[in-house]
Amino acid sequence: MLVTFATGNVNVVPTIILLGSFLVPVTFVTFAFRRSDAVVTAERVFGAFVYGGALGVLGASVLESVLLARVSSWAYLQIALIEEGVKLAVLWLIALRLPRYTVRDGMVLGAAVGFGFAAFESAGYAFNALFTSNGLSLLNLVETEALRAVLAPVGHGLWTSVLGGVLFATASRAPSGRPRLRLAVVGWYVVVVLLHAMWDSSQAIAVWLTLLMTGMPAPWMIAGVGELPGMTQPQVHLFTVLSLGLLVQDGVIGLFLLLWWITAGRVPAIPLAVNAALEERTSR
Repeated sequence: MLVTFATGNVNVVPTIILLGSFLVPVTFVTFAFRRSDAVVTAERVFGAFVYGGALGVLGASVLESVLLARVSSWAYLQIALIEEGVKLAVLWLIALRLPRYTVRDGMVLGAAVGFGFAAFESAGYAFNALFTSNGLSLLNLVETEALRAVLAPVGHGLWTSVLGGVLFATASRAPSGRPRLRLAVVGWYVVVVLLHAMWDSSQAIAVWLTLLMTGMPAPWMIAGVGELPGMTQPQVHLFTVLSLGLLVQDGVIGLFLLLWWITAGRVPAIPLAVNAALEERTSR
């Protein structure tokens, strides 16, 4: 970033987009991979990350363009249903080839799929932020990537990690030993969709609450604070606090659910000797 700002060389911009979008997701996936067992190989994690990003973003884009032709008050919920459904489908396909299933492995692969989706999606948002009516804006690009990087750990990666733990838990208890569409999977899918929808709609809810708390009439659906002319500085500050507060609340709920699954799933770290034996058996 410093080199780009100092030299004005736009050829470095793609590097900023790639590094800024992938640094945090790759770091967290590496962190999760180091806590998995021999079934979750580096190749499987890499495949989950790439498939979750490429197929997830492309699949969600196609479905959203077909199913969301008209903007409605349910748009946030519909987008959440589509994106979480696509990520779950990608994770399901990856899980079909595994020899066995544990809650920990489901969380690790789910995190890889979710963070892959987040990385590719962030690259798209950063690219769009670069272009403004006044030309290229490196400041907008950097601000967008910094904000999404900070929020990435409690977004897509967290939600799909929870779904992965549920999916693998039901698979380990199924007579067939394979992932199946059980009631628990559907129920937790709905929970994750609600978290996702609440996350996406936090700005609109914050605007609505701001107007309500300051005694102004508020429409039910508001896309952003910038669409409301005449906003006072105190209202802008209140909106910022409410918007960040809703995101923090959503992230805390998601982290609580993840920790609950870790506790309920009883997923202690596997000793190195056992892990090495499993790895050798898997390679054979």
